[in-house]
Amino acid sequence: MPASNLRRVAVLVLEGAKPLDVGIPAQVFTTRASMPYEVRVCGAAPGLVTGSDGLSYHVSHGLDALAWADLVFIPGYRSPDREDAPQSVVDALIAAHDRGARLAAISTGAFALAATGLLDGKRATTHWHYTRALARRHPRLRVDENVLFVDEGSVLTSAGAASGVDLCLHILRGDLGVAASNHAARRLVAAPYRSGGQAQYVPRSVPEPLGERFAATREWALHRLGEPLTLEALARHAAVSPRTFSRRFVKETGYTPLQWVKRARIDAARELLECSELSIEQIAADVGLGTGANLRLHFQRILGTTPSDYRRTFARGE
Repeated sequence: MPASNLRRVAVLVLEGAKPLDVGIPAQVFTTRASMPYEVRVCGAAPGLVTGSDGLSYHVSHGLDALAWADLVFIPGYRSPDREDAPQSVVDALIAAHDRGARLAAISTGAFALAATGLLDGKRATTHWHYTRALARRHPRLRVDENVLFVDEGSVLTSAGAASGVDLCLHILRGDLGVAASNHAARRLVAAPYRSGGQAQYVPRSVPEPLGERFAATREWALHRLGEPLTLEALARHAAVSPRTFSRRFVKETGYTPLQWVKRARIDAARELLECSELSIEQIAADVGLGTGANLRLHFQRILGTTPSDYRRTFARGE
């Protein structure tokens, strides 16, 4: 892909940066033939940045990378509730956002993003251990501790390290479509998609074997989207009552079972629109949405576009 078409990604490493939080966006968006991104890892200044967990980072770029980037990731760092991000970093983040860049915080990187004021009045999240501290330190935020990530358009936040993967895949889906996101997930051996509304962790009162059973039921359903998938059928596969299945499914995923099935069908339709020449009617039938009219209705409600427009935007090989 020509360099002019590359999307520019900066990963901002602050003092005390957490290794996984730094590595996730750097690896997900790494420059390769199938990924139209160029990544630069930067710090407040070029040189050595002391991280956490015994690691340090030698970065080649300073804050000039934020003036270059279309997308800036702010990985988590230690003691965010006690130490403010440098003012030069805060100013550079504001300038990048004013120029049109998206800012995405992983875990406690939300504290540096919140210091810009760009999250004021918006929903945000961070690692569950720090959600109350974030709310105290930045009371104008609407902190949600029960989600994996929050997308507020030009500013995005995520919970702990694993949810950083979910946030990156969510961004990929919006940029390149479902097929590219699923390909990246397979490369990372990660779940293809977990909704931002999913709980950060399953409450201890939910037995672990039941959580595993529900995960198996979701996997079972994904291979049968073209078949009738009622609440009763899903509960029967999980070997629990429909009422129990529904209640605990919402706790785990943030969706009711039938909402989750509908979104899974829309995702399957998106990938077929991107990667096949099947008609809209055939795709609707294959993914269990019945008719093209039904597919168009759900596309408009959930994605705000039509299947035809989506295909024109994301079809492969164009």
